[in-house]
Amino acid sequence: MRLTSKGQVTIPIEVREEFGLQPGDEIEFVLDERGLHIVKSTTQPSRGRRIAESLLGRGDVEMTTDEIMALTRGE
Repeated sequence: MRLTSKGQVTIPIEVREEFGLQPGDEIEFVLDERGLHIVKSTTQPSRGRRIAESLLGRGDVEMTTDEIMALTRGE
């Protein structure tokens, strides 16, 4: 594999399947006496969850969810 100029590398499909890595999974880089390891993160919430949690309680529209959904559906 080759590291791109953006610091990206493709994890081969066989490795992703063996270790259960899915698109959107969080991974961590671990450096120890044996070298650098990439591991699936088990300690941090996903990026999507962090974004959703940061938005909780920040809305300022006094509409119900059903009213908002009706607007988005053009009802």
